[in-house]
Amino acid sequence: MNKLTLAVLLAFSFVQSACSQTTVKQTLNLDFEQHRNGFPSQWTSFGDLSYKVYVDSVQKRSGKFSAVIENTGDKKDFRALSITLPANYEGKSIRLSGFIKTENVTDGYAGLWMRIDPMVGFDNMSKRGVVGTTDWAPFEITLPLNPSETEKIVFGGLLAGKGKMWLDDLKIAIDGKELGDPKIKIAQQETIGAKTDKAFDGGSKITFPTLNPDLIQNLELLGKVWGFMKYHHPEIAKGKYNWDYELFRFLPDYLKVTDKQQRDQQLTNWIKKYGMLSPCQSCKPTAKDAVLKPDLFWVDDAGLSTDLKSQLDYVYNNRNQGKSYYIALHSDVGNPNFTNEQPYMQMAYPDGGFRLLSLYRYWNMINYFFPYRHVTDKKWATVLNEYVPMFLNAKDKLGYELAAAQVIGEVNDTHANLWGGREKTNELRGTKFAAFKAEFMENQLVVVDYFNPEYSGMAKVKIGDVITHINGKTINSLVDSMRPYYPASNDAARLRDMSIDLLRSPNNSISLNYLSNGQKQQVNVPTYERNALKMYHWYKVDSTQKCYKLLPGNIGYITLANIKQADIAEIKKAFEATKGIIIDIRNYPSTFVPFSLGSYFVTEPTPFVKFTMGNPNNPGEFTFTGGPKISSDRNKYKGKLVVLVNENSQSQAEYTAMAFHSIKNSTIVGSTTAGADGNVSTILLPGGLRSMISGIGVYYPDGKETQRVGIVPDIMVKPTINGIKNGKDEVLERAIKVINP
Repeated sequence: MNKLTLAVLLAFSFVQSACSQTTVKQTLNLDFEQHRNGFPSQWTSFGDLSYKVYVDSVQKRSGKFSAVIENTGDKKDFRALSITLPANYEGKSIRLSGFIKTENVTDGYAGLWMRIDPMVGFDNMSKRGVVGTTDWAPFEITLPLNPSETEKIVFGGLLAGKGKMWLDDLKIAIDGKELGDPKIKIAQQETIGAKTDKAFDGGSKITFPTLNPDLIQNLELLGKVWGFMKYHHPEIAKGKYNWDYELFRFLPDYLKVTDKQQRDQQLTNWIKKYGMLSPCQSCKPTAKDAVLKPDLFWVDDAGLSTDLKSQLDYVYNNRNQGKSYYIALHSDVGNPNFTNEQPYMQMAYPDGGFRLLSLYRYWNMINYFFPYRHVTDKKWATVLNEYVPMFLNAKDKLGYELAAAQVIGEVNDTHANLWGGREKTNELRGTKFAAFKAEFMENQLVVVDYFNPEYSGMAKVKIGDVITHINGKTINSLVDSMRPYYPASNDAARLRDMSIDLLRSPNNSISLNYLSNGQKQQVNVPTYERNALKMYHWYKVDSTQKCYKLLPGNIGYITLANIKQADIAEIKKAFEATKGIIIDIRNYPSTFVPFSLGSYFVTEPTPFVKFTMGNPNNPGEFTFTGGPKISSDRNKYKGKLVVLVNENSQSQAEYTAMAFHSIKNSTIVGSTTAGADGNVSTILLPGGLRSMISGIGVYYPDGKETQRVGIVPDIMVKPTINGIKNGKDEVLERAIKVINP
């Protein structure tokens, strides 16, 4: 699912250019000749911040400068340059063209990208991107225009994977006419209140009194009513109101209520304010076989007045059907697209009103559109009350980031981290790392590899040494203190992520206590900036080697970490006569292979998955839909199949393991996977915070859960400290024994 992940990240990068929205004559900086402090003027960027973005005066296609995106490390992520067109245009098609030059682009590609919001069109050259080292060459993207549906057009260049790309001489053409041509007509946009209401752009202007249990309970109820109206009321669904700002209009008087009667009367009048609704002729009751049903029990359980309950029931029974301003489903996939959510990036530390809005927005997105709401540790209905004081009492940006990280952690989804806007958290954690990698095994933090072997003498620790203390604190105490801020589906994934940051610091050294061959040792190890290390994230990939090889005993081995589609035909031919094939998915597959490679192992169409998807016409309802099947390529492999998994197997890796697990004569060997499957949906919160969730439910054909559970191995094997010391891959060794007993 990696292509969609990149597409989703692009699709939700709500960025604004400095361009006017009223004229096409204003010059856009498409040749990168204008810059400020080395960064292209009018442009913004998003993606992995470890990638560098700057202008180059040496390598350029024309003029004095080009734009550069460069990844000097080993991370396989992406970064994109982005600019927004100043208007929407009449016409049938739009073309983005430009020149690209590359250097050592691997594990991804360089390309142009263009997106027409909302969900009108998208292309990021994912299937035809530039790789390797290439000289300047022209490329283009063409998308159909749909002026009546278009809200904005965003485009730029991107680098996925490793290497360096240059970008220059971009041009935009509408029906063949270059931008600026007087014959190009600006499309007339419908004026809607959600876009024109700017009343609180400078702040919510809300002053909160001292919190007490009654006020917290009132604010909890308001958050539920606000979210219910957002996703159900037809007038709000039309975009007639800026629903964020309607909250700020309502709050001042609501904060003054002195009893439940006043509270309920204010909420009743607020609902009535948005008008009588036409009877809904197409509203259907919740499906009896729905996996998840709307959780509206709070309407009956909160002790509300009869009038307020009647108004809420009235809205539900005549709820919006069809297009909605704030929610849609991604085409072809069905995960939620939280449209038109403003990130309010100008507010580094949002005021109390915007922080409360942030909590309300997140809680309701999860309540109505998270497919795994039913498998969280806490009952989701109780979470809002707990976090109202945490968000309102956050004294600074760091406090706000930490409160957000904690509520995100309550969904128990490894996809759902605080991925963006965590500047203060990163500052606290630091930007420097030890020169070695440690992982949890046998309930201990163990040194497993060196990023830079040349630094091993200074660090003293050896492969297999057990770290017991960091800066005087025990590993167990550090894990306990960090746990609330590391969202994860299960402990295996959480410890995986923690292990990276445990050896991270803002200082030039870290004090370690460790056990080496049973002897207690202490050392201050130096730390280094990430770009000074040959650092990898979860697992190491040797992109210079083929993804497959023949092991002793006539066994084929394939790693999906660097597999390409072109490799699959070669693999089938090379391994035809082998006893067995081992597919290593202790990684994130570089290419989507469940069908192209899976077809080698089946003789008939084989089901392996089914999905649940949300229903914007009845928010909170999730029902099963059929999943795809693996088709046979009529050249079935005759040997055994063994698949390797561990905590690094996440999302697409887990989906791929499910596919291979459905094959007869296959065996899964390894340990618990990350337990986070389903195409991701991005969530934007005030202050520029960005998170994600697994957006569709992924189940086995018999309805068995995968979320949080992961792919359960047939044979459980975990690395041991002794195995690490002796350079053994014990999981691989056990897989070989399955094929050669």
